[in-house]
Amino acid sequence: MAIRDALLPEFDHEMGTTRKTLERVPEGKPDWKPHTKSMTIARLAGHLAELPSLGAAALQTESLDFAPPGAPPRQSLVMTSRKQLLEAFDQNVATARAAIASASDEHLMKIWTLQIGGKTLFSMPRVAVLRTLLMNHVIHHRGQLSVYLRMNDVPVPSIYGPSADEAM
Repeated sequence: MAIRDALLPEFDHEMGTTRKTLERVPEGKPDWKPHTKSMTIARLAGHLAELPSLGAAALQTESLDFAPPGAPPRQSLVMTSRKQLLEAFDQNVATARAAIASASDEHLMKIWTLQIGGKTLFSMPRVAVLRTLLMNHVIHHRGQLSVYLRMNDVPVPSIYGPSADEAM
């Protein structure tokens, strides 16, 4: 079995569950956050929507620098509306999925590098980038967002089984 064929069902499941969570982000509280050190709900939701683009970048480039020397840093996505959020997420998921679906095992095993300001944060095989920087990272922040939803009395969708708000 090709590596991509093992990754795609998990990718589809995690992105589908993430979309259900993003669909519930309230529009009327963009600056809400549970702690002064936390991201706002609009930034956290935007981060979740933009994360799939990193999977596509890992498959379409040799490296990515979030703040390349002499150039403007990468701009973070902040939710301005649920429509804008879901459109960005859907586009990023479609692009990432297409990149994964067309990747050969050889390509997935090639090293990819993430940098900031010209300094390497890590270099690892692209398949590992998809698991860590994309899927595990999405799962982590989706968990945070589900807590944000709970704290705002927004029903939390089922993720890996029923939530207190949804029976299976």
